[in-house]
Amino acid sequence: MIKKIRASLPYKNIVNRPARSIALVVLCAILTCAFFYGTMMVQSLNRGLASLRNRMGADIMVVPFEATTKSDIDLENIILLGNMGYFYMDTDTADKIAAREGVSVASTQYYLSTVSSGCCSVPVQIIGFDPETDFTVTPWIKKSYGRDLREMEVVVGHKLNAFVGDTLTFYGQNVTVAAKLEETGTDLDTAVYCNQLTIRRLTQASIDLRLNHERIADPERVVSCVLVNVREGYSVDEVCNDINIHVRGVKAFRTAGLMEGIASSLRGAARVIAIMAVAVWLVCLSVLVIAFSMSVRERKKEFALLRAIGASQKKVSRIILQESALISFFGALPGVGTGVLILFLFAGLVEEMLSLPFLLPPVWQILGMALLAVCAGVMCSVFAGVRTARKTAGAEAGESLREL
Repeated sequence: MIKKIRASLPYKNIVNRPARSIALVVLCAILTCAFFYGTMMVQSLNRGLASLRNRMGADIMVVPFEATTKSDIDLENIILLGNMGYFYMDTDTADKIAAREGVSVASTQYYLSTVSSGCCSVPVQIIGFDPETDFTVTPWIKKSYGRDLREMEVVVGHKLNAFVGDTLTFYGQNVTVAAKLEETGTDLDTAVYCNQLTIRRLTQASIDLRLNHERIADPERVVSCVLVNVREGYSVDEVCNDINIHVRGVKAFRTAGLMEGIASSLRGAARVIAIMAVAVWLVCLSVLVIAFSMSVRERKKEFALLRAIGASQKKVSRIILQESALISFFGALPGVGTGVLILFLFAGLVEEMLSLPFLLPPVWQILGMALLAVCAGVMCSVFAGVRTARKTAGAEAGESLREL
């Protein structure tokens, strides 16, 4: 098959005009890369948002009111994305929230941020949860770990450089990695999860080392947030307003509303990426059409000579189409390869720059999109060749013959 292609007239035409051919191949590569990379970016952002929604699982989140007023606390990113940070409220307040009418189940979480010093293996956000009432973290953990966490056992996020059986040190205390979680596309992928017994020991150790900025941050007396599911027959807004009115010192948010800001930013970023990809795609397609047309005009006598020795209009058109197909194929493969390389090499940097949930599709889906991008690149170039071939046939060929 390869020998047959190399012996064909279209292939020889491409090889004998290296400058023109290389320019067209590069255009096809850019077109294909833009199509593939733009599509993958949009899909990754959408998958990140879907993963975040699946991960949250609570109708309402309740935090200390002061957490909403401090400029140094990025509430959305701490709660939803897992950025490092902390805030606390009394356990009595959490009990009042759980007792409100319309609350079906309430579960507390406790945040502890480690430091980058000799006492800790790595600076991370440690999230302590109550296994008896938890309904958000436990289902997620059970996908990777079949039993309850023991004291001084932790589960680590997907991107944390630790594996099952490893020992990590936080505030001078050794903990064992029991499981590694699936990727979420957020900073939760670098967080550490543990039960109440473990978080109490780690917090006390941070206090003993005088590394805890909140000296009253005892997990037996305070919590960071309360996650609430609403009882059937009650509306989320109704229960949320009731908590805000009757429980002092807290702020309750609808989870869907809290995520709307992130969702809006994500949709905006995806829209910009899609517009840029389409713009590059259209520009490259237009240039390809012009380039193929100019190339054929320069070769009028060549095609006229083919007609003179007996080649039909259909044969000449087929040669042009075969050339465009070969050029597009030679450009589409490196274009997709470049897109895949950029996607994997700079995924972390893109996620950091956007500060949005970013979750790459599975490998099989990436390969499928790569194949689709190659097909799209070939089809676009063939489309450019079709337009050129039509203009070459008929009167244009006759005029060229008379000029010989």
